[in-house]
Amino acid sequence: MCGISGWIDWKVDLTEQSSILKQMADLQHLRGPDQAGIWLSPHAGFAHRRLAVVDIEGGIQPMTRALGDRTYTIIYNGELYNTEDIRKELLARGHRFQGHSDTEVLLTSYMEWGPACVEKLNGIFAFAIWNEQEQNLFVARDRLGVKPLFYAERGGGLLFASELKSLLAHPLVEPEVDSDGLAEVFAIGPARTPGHGVFKNVFELKPGHYVLFDRNGTTIAPYWKLESAPHTDDFDTTVERVRELLQDAVERQLVSDVPLVTLLSGGLDSSMISAFAALKYQQEGKKLHTFSVDYLDNDKHFTASDFQPNPDGPWIKRVSEYIGSEHHNIVIDTPQLVQALKEAVTFRDLPGMADIDASLYLFSKEIKKEATVALSGECADEIFGGYPWFYREEMVNADTFPWSRNVDGRASWLNEEFSAKINVAAHIDGRYRMALAEVPKLDGETKAEARAREMSYLNLFRWMPTLLDRKDRMTMGASLEVRVPFCDHRIVEYMWNVPWEMKFHAEREKGLLRKALEGVLPEDVLYRKKSPYPKTHNPAYLNAVRSWLLEILDDPSSPLLQVVNKEVLLQATQNADDPNFVRPFFGQLMAGPQLFAYLAQIDTWMRNYNVRLV
Repeated sequence: MCGISGWIDWKVDLTEQSSILKQMADLQHLRGPDQAGIWLSPHAGFAHRRLAVVDIEGGIQPMTRALGDRTYTIIYNGELYNTEDIRKELLARGHRFQGHSDTEVLLTSYMEWGPACVEKLNGIFAFAIWNEQEQNLFVARDRLGVKPLFYAERGGGLLFASELKSLLAHPLVEPEVDSDGLAEVFAIGPARTPGHGVFKNVFELKPGHYVLFDRNGTTIAPYWKLESAPHTDDFDTTVERVRELLQDAVERQLVSDVPLVTLLSGGLDSSMISAFAALKYQQEGKKLHTFSVDYLDNDKHFTASDFQPNPDGPWIKRVSEYIGSEHHNIVIDTPQLVQALKEAVTFRDLPGMADIDASLYLFSKEIKKEATVALSGECADEIFGGYPWFYREEMVNADTFPWSRNVDGRASWLNEEFSAKINVAAHIDGRYRMALAEVPKLDGETKAEARAREMSYLNLFRWMPTLLDRKDRMTMGASLEVRVPFCDHRIVEYMWNVPWEMKFHAEREKGLLRKALEGVLPEDVLYRKKSPYPKTHNPAYLNAVRSWLLEILDDPSSPLLQVVNKEVLLQATQNADDPNFVRPFFGQLMAGPQLFAYLAQIDTWMRNYNVRLV
């Protein structure tokens, strides 16, 4: 993976602006520690930071190639999983290649097919291509938004980058946040509305969209969207098709010229990926390495709940022994975790998922000592129906984002001035109605079927992006590339129209997925109750983040005090020893300790990014 930055401007000679582009790129050095490159022309400038994974020597960027009298230059962040399929098609059309990188294949595919090339791509990507003769820019982002891209139009020009910090490094982009941006942080956060960049007049290119930019202006349009249609396969055929797609997705994503491992929690999703990867490696005479994460003394403090019914440790050992992997267990201590909360804000450029972010960063740092690429099981729950809000009636019928139902609690964080400016309940409801309006309907569905489709859409396009943001920023903060096979768009497209009754086979969450993996994993692993990403149960963590928040609330210079209701938050810190003092405000894992950490991260973000409220 890599970090990209670009600047198109019709009024400035960009051949003299290399220092600004270098600064934009260097802030993303962790995304690309291996190589750096800058390319300049009078009205276009590209900067690239590379994490070398495939074709170490031949994949250097920015990359320029010519076709006839036209020259094209690309910067690219991502991986293509059907590189060889596209290469063969291009070779048949007369193209020749200087190396074996997917970068060159991607650039050549644009030279051959223009913007329509994106329809052929299977992968995760954000890329930009400049046509020097036509003086136009093409930018595209992958279908599910695994790889990030932000942009801002300033002075008739266009700026773009993989991360917000790079845009903010440009002198034309100010760290201003208006009431709408602040509402994203306090009402929606740590999620974001698709396309929203939080900072004023800064935007995210939505997943499955492209940008065309030239002297006539900007065109932004979708190139991919889900289509609703009747599912015509019977259950057995559906099971077989799902298994084929899953195995193919994993095997395609094992391509790498550098060491590759898998993450293994002992749950269904990561176990499936590790099993298919181990089988492929065995066929090639290689041994798979797997990695898991835990917290010091978690075994002493673990308490079973509906969301986390049992610890992961014994299940990790069970799966590793079954597939024959060489396993590595990473253990994180509380002081490390608390310190990493601040680093996590810098990687995400926004307040995030508190210790759930920070622990992934620390985990990734340890993996990076052994490997550069990893495969992870994110997004199976969104696609196959693993969360309780898919099937618990009170959640299904909540008429709001089911992972963020504590609206009154969120509103109580704000002081009177900002409560009036933001109106938390109205902001959440407006964003929720916006999402529902996007759902592609299917005529003839029952009310229950239509609601199941809405829930699938909400999970795919409002919940899942938060997890993908987390995965990208925290792993790239450790210069580790992580791939997510469940986000293969072929799986998403197929599962979109599979009825809930099939997904909930045998009245189990992810029942269809479990059935599809019979024979791949042991039965006890297959039918283990779902357990989410592990979090710390050590009371030392609660004490640490509570103390941190109290220090902030006691600091008259804290920017957080401009916004929050200090008395309400002080009361919350006093009630913190009651395990039920605040119900989860986001997802299954973010409750009391995570609330304190999230608010402290907001303070860190406002300070470090010199946020100005406008």
